[in-house]
Amino acid sequence: MTVKEHDYLPDATNSCRLDVIIVGGGMGGLSASIQCALSGHHVTVIEAANELAETGTGIQVTPNSSTLLKRWGLSESFWSSAARPSSMNFRRYSDGTILFREQNYAESLKKKYGSETLNISRVDVQKGLYDRAKELGVEFHFGTKVIEIDMDDGRIKSAAGQEFKVLLGKQDYPEATGDLVYRIILNAEDVPAGELRDKITNPELNIWFGPDCHAVSYSIRSGKALGLGLVRPDDLPAGVSKKEGSAEEMRELFRNWDPILARFLDHVKVVETWKLMHRQEVETWINDKGNFVLIGDASHPMIPYLAQGANSAMEDGATIGLILGKITSKSQLPQALQMFQTMRKARGEAVARESLKMRTFYHMRDGPEQQERDSLLDKYTDSKRIIEEKFPLSWVCPIFQPWLFGYDAHIELEKAIESSPFV
Repeated sequence: MTVKEHDYLPDATNSCRLDVIIVGGGMGGLSASIQCALSGHHVTVIEAANELAETGTGIQVTPNSSTLLKRWGLSESFWSSAARPSSMNFRRYSDGTILFREQNYAESLKKKYGSETLNISRVDVQKGLYDRAKELGVEFHFGTKVIEIDMDDGRIKSAAGQEFKVLLGKQDYPEATGDLVYRIILNAEDVPAGELRDKITNPELNIWFGPDCHAVSYSIRSGKALGLGLVRPDDLPAGVSKKEGSAEEMRELFRNWDPILARFLDHVKVVETWKLMHRQEVETWINDKGNFVLIGDASHPMIPYLAQGANSAMEDGATIGLILGKITSKSQLPQALQMFQTMRKARGEAVARESLKMRTFYHMRDGPEQQERDSLLDKYTDSKRIIEEKFPLSWVCPIFQPWLFGYDAHIELEKAIESSPFV
């Protein structure tokens, strides 16, 4: 994301208008485009893909980002496309026994944090953000691959050829986590009426813990479809990040799991496998000149075990847009980007590390450690008050959950400006 001075806004007091160029139309880029436009700037989004196509399955929008979506004024069709899970169930892989259940999940989080929890198709989120950005005058250039960024004058150059990551001055290749994921969408109408279809139309969030593996299911599209993610050890060749998988192989791998899960898998015809990757933390997200910044997956990629990749990217987009709404001259840009890094780097990287920790917690093999984990979960199931100071299941930890879900980018920005106003 690069910024440069454009002209002064006639209707704003002590504000300068910037040309903001955003490379990438993912959750972070689209969110930044909306908030930067709302802050009065001219915004262009450059995206390598020819269109915003469906990738993956769905996402869990938690209160830390749904509060932003509400402020941005997304359309009613966006909100109606979501499912609101009645409960969150952590289950034993072999028979589906509930190890820990949070009842009235979406309702209780809304009451606690003042904003919704949604399970929603990823493409529905992208479309909702894109439509709002277009309403605000954001320009989009699809099918445009960036190969070079000129930091001196803020120009983005695109053409066919090698791609460079200019902030570090070297290629920063992602590292394999050792896991891959099958991502699946099942339409309710494609499974038999009765118990199986009811589990789609009556939304819940289910996570099965298993040896070296785990599985997740959640309703999307207003309860008309089910998103499934099944994580297993990675066996894709080096350099291959995504390929068509074998539904038969997948069914065999999860054959001895919860019969309900197995019955869902019986209706899967086509499946894709995705290698789960991560990057090491980088020293800085901003360049020396103070006109380029990394946000979202470019700065703190997350494996999906806390479902926070999209939520954190939306926090980033909101924060950078809000900060750029506070500057009064181009000379303040380096201060603005430094403030963004101060506000977001420690938090984004902490969430990424916590997501990695959940991999170990989910994937315990049967034995004493797994039995101890299950006993602890059972002790506090069904919304019993957790008295452990640091509970190992981050989703419901009384310390981590408020820190994660209670975050409001608008409030945090006002605190930062009050303590360190721009000079």
